[in-house]
Amino acid sequence: MSHTRCLQSILFAALLAVTAVAHAASPPAGVPLDARGMPTLAPMLKDVTPAVVNISVLSRDPAESNPLLRDPFFRRFFNIPDEKAQPQQSAGSGVIVDAARGLVLTNNHVIKDAQEVMVTLKDRRQLKARLVGTDPGTDVALLRIEPGGLSALKFGDSDALNVGDFVVAIGNPFGIGQTVTSGIVSALGRTGLGIEGYEEFIQTDASINPGNSGGALVNLKGELIGINTAIIGPSGGNVGIGFAIPVSMVRLVMDQLLRFGEVKRGKLGVTTDDLTPDLASKLGLSGINEGAVVVAIESNSPASKAGLRKNDVVVAANGRAVRNSADVRNRIGLTPIGEEVDLKVMRGGQTLQVRARIGELFSTTSLAGETIPQLAGAKIANIEQGMPMFGEVQGAILTAIENNSPAARSGLQPGDIIYGVNRQRIRNVKELLVALRTDERPLRIALLRGEYRLTLTIR
Repeated sequence: MSHTRCLQSILFAALLAVTAVAHAASPPAGVPLDARGMPTLAPMLKDVTPAVVNISVLSRDPAESNPLLRDPFFRRFFNIPDEKAQPQQSAGSGVIVDAARGLVLTNNHVIKDAQEVMVTLKDRRQLKARLVGTDPGTDVALLRIEPGGLSALKFGDSDALNVGDFVVAIGNPFGIGQTVTSGIVSALGRTGLGIEGYEEFIQTDASINPGNSGGALVNLKGELIGINTAIIGPSGGNVGIGFAIPVSMVRLVMDQLLRFGEVKRGKLGVTTDDLTPDLASKLGLSGINEGAVVVAIESNSPASKAGLRKNDVVVAANGRAVRNSADVRNRIGLTPIGEEVDLKVMRGGQTLQVRARIGELFSTTSLAGETIPQLAGAKIANIEQGMPMFGEVQGAILTAIENNSPAARSGLQPGDIIYGVNRQRIRNVKELLVALRTDERPLRIALLRGEYRLTLTIR
């Protein structure tokens, strides 16, 4: 090889190497360049970060909400000193989504049991917040602050996300102040984690730590695509697995909180299972690998009235694809009672459109004619299909407590799940009624209240 050809080969190889390095160093599409030609997110963050706020919460001492710790006899028996309850302080994050109305989204667990909520803006203004409504099932809460000089984030389209899309998380980790981290979408539609009652998480490796809860997950356009809510880590710190509630779910919750102050969940009246390749083959479906198979239908339910049948495969609801059974539960659970849902259904080789009107999720078991003097003032129901705790715990749920009734004075609260009476296991309302009639006082009621197990003594 001549000296000239050798030099040409070296120059060509060098050019390829420079091109490869330039290509590898090129920023993601949509990231602007600064005056030096370097990729930067600073212009986008300048517009976005004023809409992400810090939330400080003053909450009750846990002893104040524990009827046992309020009982003087219990405190003397266990030698618990009569100290004045001390308020608890905690911090989290929030996102302003409507500047004109002063609406702020955050997590339910951030403001749970709050006596006072203060919102601190990026410009250091502090505003007292009022709770509009909260939904523990999705861990979403909506606050309202005084409008005026506020910045708000625009909603993006979380349904258009793909694994690998770049995202930015903004919040107040460990209470140190507003912090920005970046990463990619690691997975979509995460369910079955047991973090919330209704799950359809965006998973990201953008660092999310304690205090980030309620903060914003945004795309490179600065649009809100998720509310940061949880992490998985052995020590409570970030290990690259964080979760955000997609705005497609958040907006449905927000709409109901604005209308009702709570989420009024509905039911379709079906039991579904995930579609598997084996099930698809047995049902004669080709080219369909995602969906929810109807395995049972409640009589006289919205599903039965709409004409759904066993072995139907739901592949879409209101125009959005259904990937699995959890998707059906989420879509139905966030559709207001009385509204209609359009279902795309595969039945054998046919594609059908089915319209069903959503019914009430919680149907209280009638106690008419049943006298329960031990729990006078309480309404009780079985834990039925569609309830967040269905399949996880057995017992009887208290759906309502009358003010100043014997049940209220005993410390019972709506939502309590009774699973034992005097060491006798309770699985449903029928077993509870038998136990209350036959057991002698005092009654020791074992119940589940949120994440806590309590025992109340009724004399």
